[in-house]
Amino acid sequence: MKRILFTLTFSLLISQGVDAKTYTWQQANSGKYIYRFVPGDPMKARFYTLPNGLTVILSVNKEKPRIQTIIATKAGSKTDPKDHTGLAHYLEHMLFKGTNKYGSLNWPIEKLYLDKIDSLYEVYNHTTAAEKRTSVYHAIDSISGIAAKYAIANEYDKMTSLIGAEGTNAFTDFEQTAYVNDIPSNRIDQWLTLESERFRQPVFRIFHTELEAVYEEKNRGLDNDENKSFELLFNKLFQKHNYGQQTTIGTIEHLKNPSLKAIREYFEKNYVPNNMVLIMAGDLNPDEVIAKIDKSFGYMKSKPVPPYTFEPEAPIQSPIEETVTGPDAEFLSMAFRFPGATSREAMVLELMSNVLSNGNAGLIDLNLVKTQQVLSASAGAYKMKDYSVLFLDGKAKEGQTLASVKNLLLAQIDILKTGQFDESLLKAIINNYKKSMISQLESNTGRAYDLLNAFTTELPWNQRVANLDDMEKLTKKDVQEFCKKWLSNNYVCVYKKTGKDSLTEKVEKPAITPVEVNREAQSDFLQSLSKMPVQEIKPVFVDYQKDIVRATLQQGSQQIPVLSVANTTNALFTQYYYLQLGSLHNRLLPMAMEYLQYLGTPTYTSAEISKKMYALACDFGVNAGQEESYLTLNGLQENYEEGLRLFEHLLQNCQADKRALRNLIDDIKKRRADEKLNKNAIRTALRYYAQYGARNPYNNQLSNEELDLLDANELVSILHNLCHYPHQVLYYGPKTSLELIPQLSKIHQLPAQFSPIPQIIPYTFTAQNNNQVLFTPYEMVQTEIQWFRNGDTYTPDQVPAMNLFNEYFGGSMSGIVFQDIRESKALAYSTYAYCGSPSKKEDPFSVNAYVGCQADKMNEAIAALQQLLTALPHSEKLFETARSSLRSSVASSRTTKTDIFFSYINAQKKGLNYDLNEKVYASLASISFADIDKYFQRTVSGKAYTLSIVGNADKIDRRNLEKFGPIKTLSLQELFGY
Repeated sequence: MKRILFTLTFSLLISQGVDAKTYTWQQANSGKYIYRFVPGDPMKARFYTLPNGLTVILSVNKEKPRIQTIIATKAGSKTDPKDHTGLAHYLEHMLFKGTNKYGSLNWPIEKLYLDKIDSLYEVYNHTTAAEKRTSVYHAIDSISGIAAKYAIANEYDKMTSLIGAEGTNAFTDFEQTAYVNDIPSNRIDQWLTLESERFRQPVFRIFHTELEAVYEEKNRGLDNDENKSFELLFNKLFQKHNYGQQTTIGTIEHLKNPSLKAIREYFEKNYVPNNMVLIMAGDLNPDEVIAKIDKSFGYMKSKPVPPYTFEPEAPIQSPIEETVTGPDAEFLSMAFRFPGATSREAMVLELMSNVLSNGNAGLIDLNLVKTQQVLSASAGAYKMKDYSVLFLDGKAKEGQTLASVKNLLLAQIDILKTGQFDESLLKAIINNYKKSMISQLESNTGRAYDLLNAFTTELPWNQRVANLDDMEKLTKKDVQEFCKKWLSNNYVCVYKKTGKDSLTEKVEKPAITPVEVNREAQSDFLQSLSKMPVQEIKPVFVDYQKDIVRATLQQGSQQIPVLSVANTTNALFTQYYYLQLGSLHNRLLPMAMEYLQYLGTPTYTSAEISKKMYALACDFGVNAGQEESYLTLNGLQENYEEGLRLFEHLLQNCQADKRALRNLIDDIKKRRADEKLNKNAIRTALRYYAQYGARNPYNNQLSNEELDLLDANELVSILHNLCHYPHQVLYYGPKTSLELIPQLSKIHQLPAQFSPIPQIIPYTFTAQNNNQVLFTPYEMVQTEIQWFRNGDTYTPDQVPAMNLFNEYFGGSMSGIVFQDIRESKALAYSTYAYCGSPSKKEDPFSVNAYVGCQADKMNEAIAALQQLLTALPHSEKLFETARSSLRSSVASSRTTKTDIFFSYINAQKKGLNYDLNEKVYASLASISFADIDKYFQRTVSGKAYTLSIVGNADKIDRRNLEKFGPIKTLSLQELFGY
């Protein structure tokens, strides 16, 4: 199970010197609107309650001209009717389908057919005889085809694209359903017009194809071992509460028997203003925006929403242990249950979980991971409204049992109970929280989701803001007593074993006739929205000469460039040593860098270095790419010199540890074996094989035999000599170059003579002259299908047309590919296609496409996407929407902070000395559909492709697949190189 982290909001902001220890709600006026706020809240969030009960939360952040928006209701899977589980999630999908004002060509006629479909679904819902069900479904499919002739598929997504929204999506979990958009700040009026209409009178059109997308989503979950483990864990942890008794996506039985009537009743019950929140975080004027929100959403009428009630869970008296099987590698998941998010226990749990595991200096980190006693392990707190959970997870080393991993994790809890940990760790955790909060304030998304979690868990914001102060008061004894009270044999443990899951039942493919998408059609509502006045945002592009300050660090006859970007926002820094040295220059480099985390020096052990770094609220890391490497340090500027000195001390003085290397080699072998069991890793390996052939960056690794021959002293020598190669310093922080270089010069010593960068043998890109199929079998419900082609050598003049083509063709839910594959034909839950740029000028562009579908849809899915890759559908209106979206996105984006460095380095690798976005933006006004069709014909259409497939060999129709091209079945050894 992935570690679940719970974001905290903190009351103390170092860079602003906030000193407010009483977090009592206060009230203020904004014109006729009253809002509440919490003194000392670093987000300065305003909380409004409109007359109809709608909660509105606004937080201002002027860093870039964009706003993260979330509209949510306190209705999730725990409030699903027991006879219609998954209903909240169904509804989430259907609220993208429009209303009687948009999404329809002729609403009065469309409604006649939709009413018939509603009635047929009620019959279908109560019919059990297979033959009768088939007959009813055939009628639903037939009438749906007629109704679709009067519908406009994906018109909501077309409008979000039109206004330049990004990240348009929605999600459902236990106690909320949320709808998200990241919009340009000049599009507030259009966004409010669209969103207020969205919830006014939703129409559940094109239902049976969208329901098929939900089936696909369910099948993807059945192929996900982590998901299966989580569901079983919660089922045993919550034997009365719907956290465990109902899954968000619902049961297969309920998926097969949907009720539009029940969905509509659920909407009317839960999507009422007093049960909802509208959150906006970013570049906005609260006084203006609140009036606009009131005007847009004032039509909503409040009504009582019965609270979710539940019988309290009985105490767990003894461990509950279960097993789930699947093809992926083995792991275990454990959980303890606690009171909900508003309780004191939830606050103590958050601190305690970080004492256990914080990724650096927790008990699990130091006692199990750093000492290589397990392959991996972590812990984390997850807070919900009614209950909170402590998760623990781990993977076993070769020859180690999962039961042994469990016992090692439990032993760390025993250490907490006996108090065998340093109380200074509590202070270090608080310092790292402070750093995290400063980082979080820079992100509109971080602000918005923090506010959302507080709303849906009903954690009062003043309590949320006071969390850090409350945690600072906790002592080692408090943590001990808490653990003694709450942690004993009252846990659930799920062992995820490797094997065939005999209980897996997939949702069968129904007979669906493709429906019309009416791609060229536009409702009056869309046309009206597009004509709303918009104040232009002027784009801002990076000027590499002005935005990067260049200086030189000189020592004797040697010197290196020091590039800096000023952080004028807060007191954090990030610094890189950037080397044009990677794994192609030295195959041992990645191994040496991984080895570093286990090494100490003559002065400090590895664990002591981790604890010291964590106490300084600093993080360090080393990472090797194919042709470049980064050595990274970040943290609080006040600790810059001490953190850098410790990092340099480790790099220059780390000493060989043969035992650690032997353990690392054994663990790498185990991880390699595990990778071969992971379908996503196999899919990635296939993509590299398609791009480069048999010798590629994914499989060109040390063999297991070569690993066994590694010499610890040789790896340490590589680490000692890293900065003996030419490199650059990239610094983002509050110091100027004049202030930085004296500090840096004292600590970072240059060699008397730099070593030359070794020559490399570059990889060769495959020439796709004929169609070919690469296949690797995997036990799964779904089938993963990828198209790949290497294109022309990079030239920057192709990029504007390529970007606009991507936006039009496969860039979003309003794109051609999504509309055709998912909306019209219901062949997949996930699908996309795009042309990609290489990382450097010598390399080619690429064409990429993907469909993830049920095995019995594979033939249809391949044919459908292949057709799209042959002839580009023409929609002038969709093209103009794509152009508007891309222009708005480029104009409102900002390259800031450390991204300026990466933009500059990437431009250099492509032979550019300017921000290519400037050329893209300037070109967009003049590019026509004929231009992107010409680009399509030259780059995509009629070309040969490598088709890579991961799927169940027993369910693959090889005879039909051979029509595409010859099939080459690749072994895992060929794919992974070991």
